[in-house]
Amino acid sequence: MGALTKYIESFEAYLHTGILKAVIPLSVAAIVISRLFLVSSRNRRTTRLDGPQSPSYIFGLSRKLFQLPDIGIVYEEFEKKYGPVFAVPGVMGSSSVVLCDPKAVAHFFSKDTFTYQQSSNIRHVFSLFGPNLLWAEGETHKRQRRALSFAFSNSAIRNLTPVFYDSAYTLKDIWDSSFRTSSNDSIVVEVQECIGIGGFGHDFGSLKGHKSPISNALDSFGATKPGLASMFAFILAPALPLLFKMPTKRKNMFQAISDSVGDIVNDLLERARAEKEANVSESNADKSIIGTLIRSETASSNIHLSLDEIRAQWALIELCRNPQIQENLREELKQFSEQDPSFEELINGLPYLDAVVRETLRSHPALPEANRVAQEDDIVPLTEPITDADGKSIDSIFIARGTPVRIPVMCLNRSELLWGANSKAFLPSRWLNDDVSKQRAAQLQSQHHILTFYDGPRTCLGRGFALTEFKVNILRSIP
Repeated sequence: MGALTKYIESFEAYLHTGILKAVIPLSVAAIVISRLFLVSSRNRRTTRLDGPQSPSYIFGLSRKLFQLPDIGIVYEEFEKKYGPVFAVPGVMGSSSVVLCDPKAVAHFFSKDTFTYQQSSNIRHVFSLFGPNLLWAEGETHKRQRRALSFAFSNSAIRNLTPVFYDSAYTLKDIWDSSFRTSSNDSIVVEVQECIGIGGFGHDFGSLKGHKSPISNALDSFGATKPGLASMFAFILAPALPLLFKMPTKRKNMFQAISDSVGDIVNDLLERARAEKEANVSESNADKSIIGTLIRSETASSNIHLSLDEIRAQWALIELCRNPQIQENLREELKQFSEQDPSFEELINGLPYLDAVVRETLRSHPALPEANRVAQEDDIVPLTEPITDADGKSIDSIFIARGTPVRIPVMCLNRSELLWGANSKAFLPSRWLNDDVSKQRAAQLQSQHHILTFYDGPRTCLGRGFALTEFKVNILRSIP
């Protein structure tokens, strides 16, 4: 009897193993087939557009675009060849609609976070930092943005301006000292103080030569190129969601960054709450963004901030490349050689500095494109009629639910078709002589007709913080 029982158990184990071996490939096959059916159905309903051919059914053009150092140039070539609206092959036979038409771009951003939401792979990356503003969509995003808006108001940023100046002066002193003592022509200075003190009321100590856990995690992330596994998982995950679960080295690094930020935020929340309970006076209270949020009646007790800091490096590089522009800026800044300009003067009283900042943001956007997925069917209007892939003249395009849609920010910011023949040149003067209003770029409805901070409901909430910090750093970096 015992022998029979063992035989039955071993036979059941064999069946179980055999079934698993069969079920796994069958499950993958079922996922792929269902994906193919969905893609085919969606492609048939969305307006057929001209565009480049796909070099690979599995990757489309995604792998090539993912590896390009300047995706804007490629999109601009596509725009010239295929028109202001075109299709780009994606993974597993899918196709993304790329919008370069100003009217279509304005329509897209007006419906951002509701009709158009971030792709699953982008949201998965943001989800590693908790349910934050970058991850949120729809009503959740609207609610979080409303809760945060008080901390990014002009009055809040005005209170932070002394922090920006303190960090800028410290940075300048370190640069001057480093250049005097350096044995070569280059130095590296790590700067996190403005975002640390201004955003979180936390001194990372980078200007004092200290290393923090978060800077170590960011250094490791930046020094590690994405491997094949990470790249394949990121590109193919929207088609095969199981890949989100795949452990990769970069995913572990994201988690390390998230853990470091979480430790800092928890400490700051406790400190800010203690200030509030102790009734610390307004003049002595923490004026950082997170401190302001805790004191705000509308603040949520579990808000996690994720800020994109716009640094001044690109502006300084462009000023070094263009000595006359640097001299023009220096001439304007002479009036503040003995004192710091006020917040109001920074915003409205330095037109050439403002022009330099705008031109830097136009020429060097932090994010090259906005990727979204249509959550419902939509009809997108066009500025002028185009010819679709079937040879028909159309003045709008139909986008089916589930269709990926892209706004090529880097391309639109520097396109010759929008900004003229000198679009690639760094020319702050274009903002002073009314040249922009004469260009087709004036049809873009975003602020100053550039899309670096996006537009619509997802316009960068920290824009004012970033611009003020940006101007202060340039102001005090020019000798």
